[in-house]
Amino acid sequence: MHAEHAGHPARPPRATRSTRRGPAAGSRPARAPRPAQGRPRPGSPRPPRGGGGTLLGGLKGLHARARRAWDRPLTAYYLVLGGSLLITVLGLVMVYSASQIKALQNGLPPSYFFRKQLLAAAIGSVLLLAAARLPVRLLRALAYPLLAGSVFLLCLVQVPGIGETINGNTNWISLGGPFQAQPSEFAKLALVLWGADLLARKQAKRLLVQWKHLLVPLVPVTFVLLGLIMLGGDMGTTVVLTCVLLGLLWVAGAPTRLFAGVFGVTAVLAVLFIKTSANRMSRLACIGATDPGTNDQCWQAVHGIYALANGGWFGAGLGASVEKWGELPEPHTDFIFAITGEELGLAGTLSVLALFAALGYAGIRVAGRTEDPFVRYAAGGVTTWIMAQAVVNIGAVLGLLPIAGVPLPLFSYGGSALLPTMFAIGLLIAFARDEPGARAALAMRQPGVRWKTMRRRVKKRPSGER
Repeated sequence: MHAEHAGHPARPPRATRSTRRGPAAGSRPARAPRPAQGRPRPGSPRPPRGGGGTLLGGLKGLHARARRAWDRPLTAYYLVLGGSLLITVLGLVMVYSASQIKALQNGLPPSYFFRKQLLAAAIGSVLLLAAARLPVRLLRALAYPLLAGSVFLLCLVQVPGIGETINGNTNWISLGGPFQAQPSEFAKLALVLWGADLLARKQAKRLLVQWKHLLVPLVPVTFVLLGLIMLGGDMGTTVVLTCVLLGLLWVAGAPTRLFAGVFGVTAVLAVLFIKTSANRMSRLACIGATDPGTNDQCWQAVHGIYALANGGWFGAGLGASVEKWGELPEPHTDFIFAITGEELGLAGTLSVLALFAALGYAGIRVAGRTEDPFVRYAAGGVTTWIMAQAVVNIGAVLGLLPIAGVPLPLFSYGGSALLPTMFAIGLLIAFARDEPGARAALAMRQPGVRWKTMRRRVKKRPSGER
């Protein structure tokens, strides 16, 4: 037997595929690793900017940032504080500009009305700060005394020798010298606080589901205030108080049929009061008028439109109004918006409208986000009051509504209107600070908290880090 058959020798290792075939001619080289998706390769040209997709993405990002800014807890606080401050300061400037000729015609110094308005703004600022610091419990305790005092003063106005008649309305009480008070302006604040406290207490007892508890005594007491004001002939304030009543019922969740019933009753009473007064009928006939008419009954409405038309886009310049030289009655009170349009143009009037819109949005947001029923009703009432009065005033200047004789809130001349309005703004500021997360955000913005936070961060750094 041969030696090779003596056992089973080990087989040589099988050649691999690459060993058998070898590198084929023309085969592809190994691929380099691909760069990460979304990153351009080194040396490759960058895609051009400003394409359709990039513009759409930028708009979406801008919308997202704006939405995050609106959802911040301090948005309503800054809107109320900044908006009211800007309206008041701009109003002081326009009162000074619009009232100079009126003061000279009455033999007074040019800055007479401005100084009185500045004094009222200073007192109103103190009231605003006080209202922003008062606790809710104290505000609710002040509701009934304020309502009783307003009713007493409204009755006192009708006493001969005490009440004063200005422009056909007997709604003023002389305080001595050049100062007068209009109790109907304080009745707005009284109705808001008292109505909010009443509805909050009834909601706590779950009584608002019954229509009689929803209406009584809120509607009868409001009608008493309306009757006392109408005795003096002030239809404009009556309209604003009616809007406050409807706003409180709306926030309280009144059913549509009940809400429509109250609105229908007030509309019938309004028609009755207008029909029985020749002066109110003439004002109603001046809506949309372009000619002064017979006996110049639409003189004020038409010259308000003239003032707005003279302003153009950017106005004639501050102090350069023509209509305030005796052509437009009440240029610093009821028709100060027309003088603003003439001197500051469309840009100025749109700025004022934007400020009021921001203030209204902030009030609605405060009323919608709070968990306190009193705060919800009070914020809703204040917002309705300011927005309704602004709409009535501006609508009359634009010729869309009859001239009601109500001032533009925080803007027109008049201390009796400015003081309760600034107190109401202080309430909105206090309510906005109590929004969820707002108080914590304000605390983090204090200088002491920042310094302590920075010190804690410094202690965590390594000793060698500079």
